[in-house]
Amino acid sequence: MEYSENLLRLGTESAFEFLARAQSLVTKGKDIINLGIGQPDFKTADHIVEAGVKDLRDGHHGYTPANGILPL
Repeated sequence: MEYSENLLRLGTESAFEFLARAQSLVTKGKDIINLGIGQPDFKTADHIVEAGVKDLRDGHHGYTPANGILPL
């Protein structure tokens, strides 16, 4: 199978590279604050959950237009 030159130039997702580097520093005893990928350590606030549920019930689901939501 042959691949396009453009496909062959694709690299890895850099966020995972940074996560690995940060974890390496943690294992060496460095104090690292992870602001990268992963789950937050707190639950989503109730008013945000309710706003999401309301929007879904009101039919706001699926992708937005490529140029975004104009009123925003």
